[in-house]
Amino acid sequence: MIARSFSRKKNTFKQLSNVLLMVGIIITLTFIFFAFSAPLLENIGIIQDPLESLSNPINQPPNSKYWFGTTGQGYDVFSRTIFGSQAALKVVITATFLSLIIGVPLGLISGYFGGKIDKILLFLMDTIYTLPGLLLSVTLAFVVGRGVINAALALSISYIPQYYRVVRNHTTSVKTELFIEAAQAMGASPTRIIYKYLFFNVVQSIPVLFTLNAADAILILGGLGFLGLGLPEDVPEWGHDLKLALDGLPTGIWWNALFPGLAMATMVTGLSLLGEGLSERLNPLHRS
Repeated sequence: MIARSFSRKKNTFKQLSNVLLMVGIIITLTFIFFAFSAPLLENIGIIQDPLESLSNPINQPPNSKYWFGTTGQGYDVFSRTIFGSQAALKVVITATFLSLIIGVPLGLISGYFGGKIDKILLFLMDTIYTLPGLLLSVTLAFVVGRGVINAALALSISYIPQYYRVVRNHTTSVKTELFIEAAQAMGASPTRIIYKYLFFNVVQSIPVLFTLNAADAILILGGLGFLGLGLPEDVPEWGHDLKLALDGLPTGIWWNALFPGLAMATMVTGLSLLGEGLSERLNPLHRS
């Protein structure tokens, strides 16, 4: 009876995990669809130009024509929310990809060779890792200026140590396996061992880390936009729109802040659910 009860609970948790993973996939794909189709939706007239200032309907509440209302600057909130997903996706993918292509090779080299290289890289990455991500991104964004590439660079620096630490720890463990020793005995070069044998055995957790970093990057990008350090003002961005919406909140103009904030929270939730679902699929300990 105890075994049957345990099995029933295990199946329940598995079903819940599958549901949450599917929800994460659906949310993420929905935002990706809007990000790629935003220009097409504008061309066929479904949404307005996000930079077109409408002189008449300023601060209009949601209605049949402007589904999310209009801002105090005369912008269509629905259009800016849709195009905001495009800006977020560009910066987040660029930032996480940059941190991945730097952090993963450094982790492989450090974990395989060890010695002074490992100590120097470990000290450098630990130093970066101890700094709060938002504070580091704000500092770098202030130095390099505003823009999609600059914002991505500012975000990527704080994520490099995470990829480095995960890959280094796995490499340190895998390099003692028999198949690595066999490859060394057969005269395989370190480069061949790293990229043919080690790489494919330590990258299982990279997709999980990628999605979770993407979720975190959206929040930090929103913080940069709110502080005026993210993207240029002519690029629709959720954090910047939240900053513009502050003046209207005391007077009851809630829609300017609600929809960009809701879009940001929903996309972060979708990526987080996707990351947790992938973790359970790829990590045997989670599955058990």
